[in-house]
Amino acid sequence: MEKKRVYTFGNGQAEGKADMRNLLGGKGANLAEMNLIGVPVPPGFTITTEVCNEYFEKGKEAVVALLKDDVEKSIKGVEALMKSKFGDVENPLLVSVRSGARASMPGMMDTILNLGLNDEVVEGLARKTNNPRFAWDSYRRFVQMYGDVVLGMKPVNKEDIDPFEAIIEEVKKAKGVRLDNELDVDDLKTLVVRFKEAVKKQTGQEFPSCAYEQLWGAICAVFDSWMNERAILYRKMEGIPAEWGTAVNVQAMVFGNMGETSATGVCFSRDAATGEDLFNGEYLINAQGEDVVAGIRTPQQITKIGSQRWAELQGISEAERVAKYPSMEEAMPEIYKELDELQTKLENHYHDMQDMEFTVQEGKLWFLQTRNGKRTGAAMVRIAMEMLHQGMIDEKTALMRCEPNKLDELLHPVFDKEELSRARMLTRGLPASPGAACGRIVFFAEDAAEWHTNGHRVVLVRIETSPEDLAGMQAAEGILTARGGMTSHAAVVARGMGKCCVSGAGAINVDYKTRTVEIDGVVLKEGDYISINGTNGYVYAGEIPTQPAKLSGNFAELMELCDKYARLKVRTNADTPRNAQDARGFGAVGIGLCRTEHMFFDDEKIVAMREMILAKDVEGRKKALDKLLPYQKADFKEIFKTMDGLPVNVRLLDPPLHEFVPHDLKGQEEMAQAMGVTVDYIRQRVESLCEHNPMLGHRGCRLGNTYPEITEMQTRAILGAACELKKEGYDPHPEIMVPLIGILYEFEAQEKVIRETAAKLFKEEGVEIPFKVGTMIEVPRAALTADRIASHAEYFSFGTNDLTQMTFGYSRDDIASFLPVYLEKKILKVDPFQVLDQNGVGQLIKMAVAKGRSVRPALKCGICGEHGGEPMSVKFCHKVGLDYVSCSPFRVPIARLAAAQAAIEHSQE
Repeated sequence: MEKKRVYTFGNGQAEGKADMRNLLGGKGANLAEMNLIGVPVPPGFTITTEVCNEYFEKGKEAVVALLKDDVEKSIKGVEALMKSKFGDVENPLLVSVRSGARASMPGMMDTILNLGLNDEVVEGLARKTNNPRFAWDSYRRFVQMYGDVVLGMKPVNKEDIDPFEAIIEEVKKAKGVRLDNELDVDDLKTLVVRFKEAVKKQTGQEFPSCAYEQLWGAICAVFDSWMNERAILYRKMEGIPAEWGTAVNVQAMVFGNMGETSATGVCFSRDAATGEDLFNGEYLINAQGEDVVAGIRTPQQITKIGSQRWAELQGISEAERVAKYPSMEEAMPEIYKELDELQTKLENHYHDMQDMEFTVQEGKLWFLQTRNGKRTGAAMVRIAMEMLHQGMIDEKTALMRCEPNKLDELLHPVFDKEELSRARMLTRGLPASPGAACGRIVFFAEDAAEWHTNGHRVVLVRIETSPEDLAGMQAAEGILTARGGMTSHAAVVARGMGKCCVSGAGAINVDYKTRTVEIDGVVLKEGDYISINGTNGYVYAGEIPTQPAKLSGNFAELMELCDKYARLKVRTNADTPRNAQDARGFGAVGIGLCRTEHMFFDDEKIVAMREMILAKDVEGRKKALDKLLPYQKADFKEIFKTMDGLPVNVRLLDPPLHEFVPHDLKGQEEMAQAMGVTVDYIRQRVESLCEHNPMLGHRGCRLGNTYPEITEMQTRAILGAACELKKEGYDPHPEIMVPLIGILYEFEAQEKVIRETAAKLFKEEGVEIPFKVGTMIEVPRAALTADRIASHAEYFSFGTNDLTQMTFGYSRDDIASFLPVYLEKKILKVDPFQVLDQNGVGQLIKMAVAKGRSVRPALKCGICGEHGGEPMSVKFCHKVGLDYVSCSPFRVPIARLAAAQAAIEHSQE
């Protein structure tokens, strides 16, 4: 049987439903579902995501031939329901053509409205509606969109504005008006003529007049947009596979630009920035949907409370607000009531916050889309916990509803209050996406990406953003726009990325040609510092320092819920008391990796460390180690005190030695003076320590086995600190980890030194501390012989950074030279140093755990590489039976949520 490629919907009937999003895309599945539950939706049809893949495999002509009969039949169905005819002069049916992937990709692909118009049909539409202004406004919009999307009419240079917008500005200037909707019918006719002339001049193509030619051009352009630069980049950022494809939705047009009883808008069942349970959104009277989303006109609020809050932010009086900027609730009370009832119905149906688009045509409300709304990390947590309290979802759903990586946004800094009180405020816009951002001003997306690569923090300042700006938005610390509301492209995409954003800051005047922005008389140039607060919309001159965020009650409750379901524990990688304190505050239950070499970079410590490395014999090394011992002991004491009652896993020294010695003449002179030797001796020692491949050289247990006095000193420092604390009434739990072993005998030799030193120390101190000696599995041979190693080692900690490096044979420091090409060619799906390679490195971990526990059934196993805070890797660790993961302090909450989700997913398998 021929596979079905086209699914119809309309008049309360639909061939699809909500759970068919993989085939129909999110938009198509929800349009079908809304029909089935009685929400008014203009009729139409969806071409499946499978056809998108066929389009790129078989080509345009083959796919048009495959679809032709089904599409023409479906158009006839829409004609029957709308009582009008596609391409007819007297009673025309116009359609919209929109994309719709299974994952929401706001603004990344293309849309065309008012399709089916030409020079004759526009006159018929004017007669039919008795509204020539509406007809010609719809026509000029269609020529503009079709010219851009299908015929490729784009700005020639990045400094140029959109060629259609340039023509509109010229016509408005000649007319002496400011807004698009102040243009009359003759002006709109002029625009259409000039638009078509510009299209012919720039693209060499005549604008098509046949309705079906227009339709096929639009359908193919939507499929093509799946592979445009911004869509590819967005998929890469969000982890959306290219093979998912996009559906195409063709729908009867309903018009928000038919006069004062028509409107268009975007609304959310809850606040997408804060999560507040408050219906909100924006609308424009006598406009089309693109006007709201593109940020060309700054829209008005739907609810009265939203309108009052907006006016307060803008410094507008209540009297002026009511007169000039009334909410829909006040201006169209009956429509508002129906809209409010339907948004409640949709949220209750989907059990999630909804992002909806609607049009009001001459007093009748139509829904064009609903989807689970993009939201900030703060909103995600609040919505999940409040829906749980309201009985809309259960605990497991609340946990699964939260994306672990988005918790990162809640942990981001805010402006330092004291510094803020001294800062100079320039203006205030709309708080589109919360957080604090500071950086150098850049005006173009590609410059933002380039400056970011060169190590600069940047704020992208635009008149308005478009989907083409995605790469720059990703690179920027924050985004500031002159135009656009809370539902503009900049706002929606910034919230999805967790970027700070202030939109609709009307007082800013951006000049792309001179690369300046003027704000109430203050002129700032590209490269000047600016600071923006996306939580309240304030914009400040200069650089304002930030401080850590305070976490909400909802966040704490979510974390408690994680602990209820998670089996895997979460520790932290911390080398200082400050890091340990932060991690404990985020719920870490111990330290999984304390790197001792990171403690030696203070001025006094580095001199003693260098003395130890550069010493020519054991006596010289011991003399330097005696100086280091009190420093080490003091450091460990503070960390054990901070983590009182919790395990602290200390890795013995593991640096490539060349990292610590001075390579500059000044540093070598200082060391010569400190050690009482010649500069030549120091230089020769430095040169003798140089290795061709230091990552595989004299480091880890090799260092401890060739210089056992280092292991002795470190054991004394670790356990000496623990003894002192025990005498003071604390409860330290030290673990000593031998790094980089590949052979059991390497571990045995180090364990012997540790145990003998501990026995002497406990005798001297008159107190004993229980402690464990374990090892870091980071050499493939150690994983392969884990059963032998477990006969002595009391725990395993997988160092997945080095294990990945040695399993792949990729240098972590040099992978950047070929990784982008490997990702682009799909040789690698992800960077293996960011996401654990489950098929290779993961199998070594799985094998080592099984072999180790075959000898020592209670063997504690954890992971302490960078992968310990990456959600997919955490879920793998749960699956192979590890006891804990360890990650940097600010990733602890992310790992806790991923661990809970892993347990829930595992229980459902």
